[in-house]
Amino acid sequence: MLICFGLGYSAQHFVEIFAEKFDRIVGTVRSAERAATLNAAASGTLKALIFGGTVVAPDLQSAIAEVDAVLISVPPDENGDPVLRACRDVLTHAQRLRAIVYLSTIGVYGDRGGAWVDETTPPRPGAARSRERLAAEQAWIDFGARRGIAVAILRLAGIYGPGQNALVQIASGKARRIVKPGQVFNRIHVGDIAQAIDAAFAHRAFGIFNVTDDEPTPPADPIVYAAQLMGVEPPPEIPFEQAAPSMSPMALSFWQECRRVRNDKLKRDLGVSLRYPTYREGLRALFEKR
Repeated sequence: MLICFGLGYSAQHFVEIFAEKFDRIVGTVRSAERAATLNAAASGTLKALIFGGTVVAPDLQSAIAEVDAVLISVPPDENGDPVLRACRDVLTHAQRLRAIVYLSTIGVYGDRGGAWVDETTPPRPGAARSRERLAAEQAWIDFGARRGIAVAILRLAGIYGPGQNALVQIASGKARRIVKPGQVFNRIHVGDIAQAIDAAFAHRAFGIFNVTDDEPTPPADPIVYAAQLMGVEPPPEIPFEQAAPSMSPMALSFWQECRRVRNDKLKRDLGVSLRYPTYREGLRALFEKR
């Protein structure tokens, strides 16, 4: 039995691809409406339950008591990890629990001026949300150590996939080709995230793994490539200095950090072979499915 705390974009894709590996799957959502929608559409394997980050309802408590594997994608807050805060006691007494996978972010490395980082690089988060992620990582590692349970921390790059990609941005007219000299980003297709989660559970992996593509590139490159695939002109270049005033604080914080992230440990220790090693393979596959 698997519990996904936070049945969001990445967790839902994992469930869609690898559901057959579990007899039962419970996914938590924040609203009754979302739970009803998922339960109406789901197969017999998946059950959506409500978890708002504070109260653990009896049905969720019962599920935790029987769980074998846990996937966490609920973001932390300034008070720590909501799942640990609310569910620590019942998780501590979950006798069948053997493996935990926590979805984090490469943002914990902070700004490196474009230098390469890997899992041995000491984290240096700049943004508050990245500092909260790093604290949550350590809290789960400590929990696993006390229980003798494998905890894998997957640090994810910028996520794209069905419904969330440069092709969609071009088609909707919302794509912006922002140019900032020297800026590069790593990305990761949601299908490769699902592969990494599956491998972490299969290996009962312990430790930190970067889940990124092979090629950090300037942020405008996927926009240009998507336009080429669609046979349209890419949007005009916009200097970063011109675009920055219209960005949200969160978006602006992404652009203030630059690093290149290695994924060798993911491939070596977990045996993951990326289906989409760069944005080109990922966007091409998404375009062909359209």
